[in-house]
Amino acid sequence: MPAHFLLRLVVGWVFLSEGILKFLDPHSLGTGRFAKIGIPYPQMAGPFVGEVEIVCGAALILGLRTTLVAVPLLIDISVSIVTPKWPLLRHQGYWSAMHESRVDLCMFFGLPAILLWGAGPYAVDSP
Repeated sequence: MPAHFLLRLVVGWVFLSEGILKFLDPHSLGTGRFAKIGIPYPQMAGPFVGEVEIVCGAALILGLRTTLVAVPLLIDISVSIVTPKWPLLRHQGYWSAMHESRVDLCMFFGLPAILLWGAGPYAVDSP
């Protein structure tokens, strides 16, 4: 099984599942979390980000418009790293921040790899 597919599957699944969780548990993972960390208009931002993660995560898994959907996900994960993790780094130190950021960092570095290498042969858009 090609590495392209495995990378798309793992990265896409994390985004898809996190997007679903924003709707299943909005107080802890969606609107409530966005309000807690200071995201403006959390009532709109929480569901919007959840929808982006669901749609783009599913498209990534399928290999549908892979490079196009990787861009909003890269923006999404960048905000997810900077907004809650940067204060954690300042207040609790490097190791706490790294522990809380491990999945985010994998997504952050997985997406540019997908952008550079493309979807691979097991993709809806594959020739």
